[in-house]
Amino acid sequence: MTSVNGTAGSTAGRGAGRDPDRRRALLEAADRVIQREGPEASMAAIAAEAGISKPILYRHFGDKSGLYQALAERHARKLIEGVRAEFSRPVPVRDRARGTIDTYLALVSANLNLYRFLMHRASAEDAATHSAMSTMIRELGRALAEVMAAEVEVDDPVRAHVWAHAVIGMVQTAGDWWLDHMAEVPREAVVDSLADIVLGGLPAAAGGRVPGPSGA
Repeated sequence: MTSVNGTAGSTAGRGAGRDPDRRRALLEAADRVIQREGPEASMAAIAAEAGISKPILYRHFGDKSGLYQALAERHARKLIEGVRAEFSRPVPVRDRARGTIDTYLALVSANLNLYRFLMHRASAEDAATHSAMSTMIRELGRALAEVMAAEVEVDDPVRAHVWAHAVIGMVQTAGDWWLDHMAEVPREAVVDSLADIVLGGLPAAAGGRVPGPSGA
């Protein structure tokens, strides 16, 4: 994945020579604090959770930016892998669309505080983290364009990428809205609504061709 690999290159040097098991334990401590305290979790609280001082925490990642990027890499990879798995399922287009959207919403809602920490706080505070998360979203769009272009036979690559990135942006924005309304809006209702919109746009994206029952 572009975002994970590209960002990993910038943070790997900062953590060179560090014990990978210790690094993983520190990231797990950060995960616990952010999940518990929300996106305003402090670096001091993360260090305390890990049983070290804040300067030692930074030393493992180079600085606060390095910690942010390591967390972004860790969770972006999980999200990309989950969504890619749905892209590749040999099922009809509607099932694939529903499964992909549902997987995305399930993952972000199950990790709500981490999602908000990375997408809002860390991205706002750190340009490199913002770039990593933006690249992740673009990677999702690129992957969707490739898969759906093949499924729906979109001959124009520009049209395929425009359509795919528009879908990704729509799902992300609608998902952000839903995260604030989870108590009253079932996830299934959001998934079905988004799938209807996505599938409604397929014929236009394919230049008038409508996918068959098997998605071919």
